[in-house]
Parts: sequence; structure tokens; C-alpha cells
Amino acid sequence: MSMFKPSILTIALATAGISSFASHAQEEQPTTKSDVEVIEVKGFRGSVVESINTKRFSSEVVESISAEDIGKLPDSSIAESIARLPGLTAQRLDGRASRVSVRGFSENESATTFNGREQVSIGDNRGVEFDLYPSEIMSGVTVYKTPNASLDAEGIAGVIDMQTVKPLSKGERVIMFNGQLEQSGFDKLNPDADDKGFRGTVSYIDQFADDTIGVAFAYNTMSSPNQEKRWNSWGYPEFDVDGQNYSILGGAKPFVRSSTLERDSAMLVIEAAPTDRLNMTFDALYVDFTDEKILRGIEVPFAWGQGTIDPSSAVVDAESGFITSAVTQGQRVVVRNDVEERDAELTQFGFNTKYDISDDWSVEFDASRSEVERKDWSLQSYSGTGRGDINGDPDNIGYAFDGGNTGAQFSHELDYSDYGLIQLGGPLTWGESKALNDKYGLSGTRYLDTAQDGFINAPEVNDELHTLKLAASKLLENDYLSKVSFGMSYRDREKSKKSEGYYLTLSDFSLDNPGMLVVPEQYRLGTASLDFIGMGDMIAYDTRALVDDGYYSSIQESLTNIKHTTQSYTVQEKVTAFFVQADINAEVGELPLTGNFGVRYVRTEQSSQGFAAVPNEATDLVEAVPNNVSHDYSHVLPSLNLSLVLDENQTVRFGAAKTISRARLDEMNASVNASYNSERPDENGNYWSVSGGNPTLEPKEATGFDLTYENYFSAEGYFSAAVFYKDLSQWIFDGVYEVDMSGVADPSTGEIPDNSSGTASGKVNGGGGDLWGYELSLALPFNVFSDSLEGFGLIASHTGIEQDVEDQNGNEYELPGLSDKIESLTFYYENYGFQARTSMRKRSDFKGDIYNAGYETQQVNILGETIWDVQVGYDFGEAGVESLDGLSVTFQVQNITEEPFTTLSGDNALQVRDYQDYGRNFILGFSYKL
Repeated sequence: MSMFKPSILTIALATAGISSFASHAQEEQPTTKSDVEVIEVKGFRGSVVESINTKRFSSEVVESISAEDIGKLPDSSIAESIARLPGLTAQRLDGRASRVSVRGFSENESATTFNGREQVSIGDNRGVEFDLYPSEIMSGVTVYKTPNASLDAEGIAGVIDMQTVKPLSKGERVIMFNGQLEQSGFDKLNPDADDKGFRGTVSYIDQFADDTIGVAFAYNTMSSPNQEKRWNSWGYPEFDVDGQNYSILGGAKPFVRSSTLERDSAMLVIEAAPTDRLNMTFDALYVDFTDEKILRGIEVPFAWGQGTIDPSSAVVDAESGFITSAVTQGQRVVVRNDVEERDAELTQFGFNTKYDISDDWSVEFDASRSEVERKDWSLQSYSGTGRGDINGDPDNIGYAFDGGNTGAQFSHELDYSDYGLIQLGGPLTWGESKALNDKYGLSGTRYLDTAQDGFINAPEVNDELHTLKLAASKLLENDYLSKVSFGMSYRDREKSKKSEGYYLTLSDFSLDNPGMLVVPEQYRLGTASLDFIGMGDMIAYDTRALVDDGYYSSIQESLTNIKHTTQSYTVQEKVTAFFVQADINAEVGELPLTGNFGVRYVRTEQSSQGFAAVPNEATDLVEAVPNNVSHDYSHVLPSLNLSLVLDENQTVRFGAAKTISRARLDEMNASVNASYNSERPDENGNYWSVSGGNPTLEPKEATGFDLTYENYFSAEGYFSAAVFYKDLSQWIFDGVYEVDMSGVADPSTGEIPDNSSGTASGKVNGGGGDLWGYELSLALPFNVFSDSLEGFGLIASHTGIEQDVEDQNGNEYELPGLSDKIESLTFYYENYGFQARTSMRKRSDFKGDIYNAGYETQQVNILGETIWDVQVGYDFGEAGVESLDGLSVTFQVQNITEEPFTTLSGDNALQVRDYQDYGRNFILGFSYKL
């Protein structure tokens, strides 16, 4: 039986720009194309065609984003583009799409690769934050919804592969310049902020030595502003009104934020093909990333404050059980001038070589190293009317909740823009640290716990990954199989986190000088407006300069707070995998059947180094004993992908696979908080009580099935309907397990007890359930209706997802990242050089991870959102303006409807935790190709 031959239409589609299929087709069957009409579509429509072809000719169920040329991805960030694909969506962080969910699973359940190699992450866990990667230096992204045995990454949700350009396949010299000017929709919310930014990219692709050496280089620089008006609540305790309990505002921390994301990126690809049988590729990526935030606001205690709430002022909404407005008298607030800075540096190097030993045999070698280093520096500076809870002028403050989920409006009596009234220092008694009190001799005085005038959080993260792959394949000639591949891979990953915090105190503070400090003139920046929550103007000053110039002294929080010790750790993973895979090329009733089946054996050796931290009862200082825990396990992961071609346009796909997702790295750490009860054991017979990470966690498991119908009715159009199901097991929940505390001393005696076993509370494997859903996707060029509609089209998708998951105790559990409805829609027109499109992405409510005030990951309820963007452009060359050939201009408006990001503290819609208003963003850009 001969190899399956692409049809004439197939070849025409391939020549529209799909290089990956073209090379695949060349491997399988040379085809004469002299009689084929070549369909050439460029720009956004060209990217759509190429993406459709990638999906159509893949052996797996995939989604794809392609770029006609390097630096021409359809959106300004990779995450925004990925979030429009069927079944995918993104969570925004500070207004930018960053964390990608696939088919209802959070970013921690999918793997991310770069040119097929697993990636490190700047976050605390595995999930990649895609705003680290500039779209301008990528040539495309492929999302594998069903795996094959040769994929070198594991994820229950799927694998997201980012790709760089292959310069030899380009076949021509390309020199391109891109530039963009960016404008925030808000005027400056902080006087020292930026509301304007820029982006610039230069890229170069060329071939040398008779097209045997290719080089691609791209450099991108960006300074992108982002602003936000944020309502943030502490929580909602119960409050008695006329003998009935109702929810009331506990306190709030609203503020205005101005951020500038600065990113410099460089990408290099060198490809060599000295013979027809040998291909070598070296690629490198470097990203220098800095995100600086200026935050100013007023922290307002209410029910959890020292003020007195007048019950007669409380307005109760009996239906919701919520106090919608109230007044507290005699309350002091904290005026905040904060600065946050996140610095990250990513380096990635990879080398790949493929050699055809003969016409049938080929071998592949691949090696890579990637590393990311991240340092956070979050500086808080406090000011108010007096030091501590009992000094200074209090205020009478009222709140009234707006309709919907927008937070509250405050009323007040003091002027928070008065530099004579609002002075540097801690206006609330927050500094509950024995080390801090001892430093200033505050124990037994009226100033006990009042020495905290600010704070610094300074965590550091390092993530390093080495990979190696050896593989071979042999072409077969029989009626069923076309190729068999086998090989092995090895990954060595080490991720470490160091947590630290510092109390800040004014340098001149002492018992002899316990007052506040008027902000010196040279550090004053005017005021920032908090009119959006009714607090008027507040003082604005240069906090960083005050710290740099020595106005504050510091002391480590970790001396007396155990959390920094339990959040400092190293996690190591060594993964060895073997795979074998056979490619199918057969016929079923004269219908071509292609695909693959295979199995992957994965063995993991994991370990974690941390600390068993105990507070010394005599000194209140934290003492730590090194803790090192190792664990190993293995998995057998079979997979099957089948594609049955019904005719030239229609294909039915089926996929089945067992997949795993590894535990979150912060849940695998070996650092724990320990205490010893010498009087009696617990219900498990243990004297030690431990809480923290669990280094023996094993991956979550799933057995998945996919069935898809695809109809490619046009070169630019297709319709797809899919159903999918996953049987989940070994999921990770809160629970208890036994731990060995050998060598750890009893903190009350300093001696090592005879009983070393302990009961640990943390994450454990257990429980599971089912997830199922459907996907509908459509790419519809309007020229199928009439030639007069050439250039018009739409791309749409709808995904519905349901789950039934229980923990190990039978309690219902909602998967993080799961929105039960995901939708995307793009209307476009592109013809005669003019381009216009508007895009929407929509998701329903879900649970997601955010960073709380202590830089710890916290899961919250996030409301659904609908985000609209628009872009118009003009390509002078496509319009026939020969003198400006190669030049195009674009104008984008992002978040047209100013969709907020909203989280809740409970089921009550009025209990708003966060309401973040980002406004719109405007981008004017150009691209010039030589």
C-alpha cells in the first residue's frame, strides 16, 4: 500500500504558508504541483490559513497561532492570542492576560514548552506567566489538547509549545522593524507615574553558503504603562443589629496603582544543513523583565478597627443579609505610599540535530538549559495623624456600597492631603514582634508594638532546568504503519525560593523621640486622587528615596515570624522517560486512517530541602533544623490518536491517553512548622504536630478521551465540533499524613524527644472525579457567500465544561481555573491593504490564584468577564503603493468596554474582595519590512 497522498486542495492550502505541513509532506511523498493554483493570502488572513492548516494536518487534536513573518502575531502579547483559541482562556494579572487555562484546568495543569522543551517559570509554581514572552519574537504557538508519546512534557490539560522561526525554511532575507506607542486610558493616577510607553522590535532572517546556513535574530524592547483604580476589602465579619447578625465591612485598602512593565528580549536562531541528511539548530532566548508599581491609598479599618460603630447608622439589606452602609466614629487610618518591583531574568539555550542515517533511519539529539532568576521588592510606607492606636486625630468614617460589585464609597472629615496633619510613622499598632520591641525597649511602655512604620517583602526565586533527548525513527512500508519512533529523555529541574521580610522604623524613633516625622519638602510629590472611593486627595511622596537616603532602619521579620522559614525551600526533580511510538497510515473501507499510538514510561526522583521551624518559647525567636525529604515514583502513559479522512474536507478524530500533572512546587516543599506536645499524643498516637509542605506528593492523574468532527469547507474556513472527557484521580487536597521528625529538638526543652513520629497537615493525594465538555469552533470567510464579501470573515468558538470532583472525604470540590463557559469571537476585514478586526473573549466565574499582601499565593472567587479589543491597520504594499511597499500601520484599543477584574470574599455578590478598574489602553504602531 502506498503512503497517503495529499489532494490538490491540500497542496494549495499548504502553499498558503504552512511550513510545518510542507516539510512533513516532503518527508512522506513528493508531489508535482505544476497544475496547482497557489492560494496566497497574507497578513492576518494568512495567519488564519496557516493556523487552520496546522490544525488540519496534525496527528493530534491541536490549536494553533501562526505569524506570517516574525513579529507579526495577531495580538500584542502571546497570552492574548492564546486566550482566543477554542477551549482556552486567560486570567489577568494587573490588567494583562498572563495565566492560561486549557479546557477548565488552571495553568498549573498544563505544560509549557519552547521549541518543544519544557520551560521554567517566574512564578512560585509551574504555571508559566506568558506576559514574560514577547509575541514580537515568536513565530507561532501550538496547543496540544491530546498528547503523543514523544512529547517531552506532561500536563493533564495539554501542552502549549511556543516556536521560533526556522531561517532555512523561510527561503529569503527578511529585515523588519516594528514600533509602537502606547497610551493608558487613565490620566496619571500617581504624580510620579508614566501613562505613555513604547515598544520596538528589529528582526533579521537570512541564509548563507548556498542556503546551508540560516540565521534569525530579533531584539525587542518595551516600556508599557498600566494603571488601575482598585477597591480591596479586608473581609466581612458579622455585626449585630437588633439581635440579628449581618455581614459588615471589616476594613478596606483601596488604592490607585501605576505600573510600568519594562522588558528587553533577544532571540537568536542559527540553523545549518551542510548536507541533505544533516540539520543542526541552535536557539537562544534572553529576557530581562522589570515590573515596577506605584501604589497609593488609604487603609481604612471599620468593624475590625478601634472606632465605634453606631448601630443606628447601619442600613441593612435583609434579602442579602448585608449592611450596605454604616458609620464608625473615632477611627484612625493608615495612609500608604507603596512601591513594588519585580525583576526577572530568563535565559534559554538549546541545540538540536537531526541526521538521516539512510532513507529509512534517522536519529535526533536535543539538549537545552533554561534558567530564571526573580527578585521581588515590595516596600510599604505608612503615615497618619499619630503613632499607634491611641495617638493622633481620629476620623468619623462612613461607607455606602455601590450597586453591583464595584465596592464602596467613603465619607470622611479629615483632610488627607494636608502634609502638616498626615506625617510619616505607624498610625496603628501593627508591629507585634518581640525582636522589634526589644530593639527599641518598648516592652511595658505605651508604645508597645508601635515601631512598625513600614515593611519590605523581599522574596527571591530561582528556577533552573536542564534537558536531554535522544531519539530514533525508522520509516516502514506496509499497509498499516508508516514509521516507528523510540527514544529517551532526561530532565533535571531545581526550583528554590527564599522568603524574607523586614520591619521598617523611622531612623530617629526612640522612646525619647516617639513621634511622627513631617515629610521633608524634597520628597513631596503633591497629591494623588482617591475620588473614586470618596476619600479625596492624599499626600504623595517618594518612598524609595526616603529609604535610600536612610530615613528608615530595618529588622528581619523572620527572627520571630515562622512563615518566612516555612516558605523558604528548594525542590528538585529528576525525570527520566522512555517512549516508543508508531505512526499509523492505513485504510478503513478505502478511507485513509492516520495517527499514532505509543507508550511513555516516566520515572521521577524528587527531593526537597527545607527547614523544620520551631519557635523558642524562652526567646520567642524562630529556630530551624534542616529537613531533607526524598521520594520517587513512576508512571506508564499510553496514548492513541486517530484521524479518519471522510473526504477532502471532512475528518473525524479520536484521542485517548493517560496523562499526569505534577504537584505545585510550593506544596512539595520540605519546610514545616513544628510543635511538640510532651503530655499526651494526638488521636494518631503522635506527639509532634507539623504543618507545611509535603515532599512526597505524587502527580494528579487523568484518563482522557476526545472525539472531534472537522469540516474544512474553504481555504480560510472550517467548522469543528468536539466532545471530551477526563477521569481524574489522585487529585491533591488538604489532609493529614505521618512525618518523621528524627533529630528535631522539643522547642520547650531543647532536647530531642524519644518519640519522632508526627502528624502533618498539608496537601495529600486522594479523591478525584470527572470533567467533561464540548467545543464548537468556526472560521467563516464571507467570500463563501459572495465574491463581493472578499476579505470579510469571523472566527468564533464556544466551550461548555462540567465537573464532578470530590476530595478524599467525599466533599465537593471546584477545580481552580474552571469556567463552565468560554467564548471567543473575532470579526475581521482584510483586503486591498486595509485591515480591521474586533475581538472578544468571554469566560464565566472561576477560582483563581492571586498574590496576597504577604506575596503568598491565595485562591479566590473571580467573577466572569467579557473583554473587547479592536484593531485597524493599513498595509501600503498590499494596497499597491509601491513607494511604500513593506510599510504597514496599526491602531489598537484594548479593553474597549473597560471590563473590570472582580473577586468576591464569599457567595454574597456584595462581599467584594477586589474591584480592579484598568480603563482602556491605546496602541499606535508601524511595521516596515525591507
